[in-house]
Amino acid sequence: MRLSLVILPSLILAACASSEPPTDPVAAEGRFLAEVHCAACHAIGRNDASKHAEAPPLRELSKNYPVAALEESLAEGIVVGHPDMPEFRFRPEDVAALIRYLETIQTQ
Repeated sequence: MRLSLVILPSLILAACASSEPPTDPVAAEGRFLAEVHCAACHAIGRNDASKHAEAPPLRELSKNYPVAALEESLAEGIVVGHPDMPEFRFRPEDVAALIRYLETIQTQ
């Protein structure tokens, strides 16, 4: 019984750790922007699943190209992606926040 009282809190903390917001305020703002603009289709965390079958998890973007390469697309408008993806244009400070957040969750 005592052992389970010691192990259980550790397991709960480990499970929650991946969904905690970043401590970096810029990355935290990027996560907020991802929640507002991307989470309806894309997985935006380290362990969640995309809600749209054709929307890749944001944590896997670096498998195809450097995340920093998204800067221009985010600023000028992303017009490619899955068929239902709306066009987005972000302010420069929002682009920086999104890029910072994306860099914190990449699997590679």
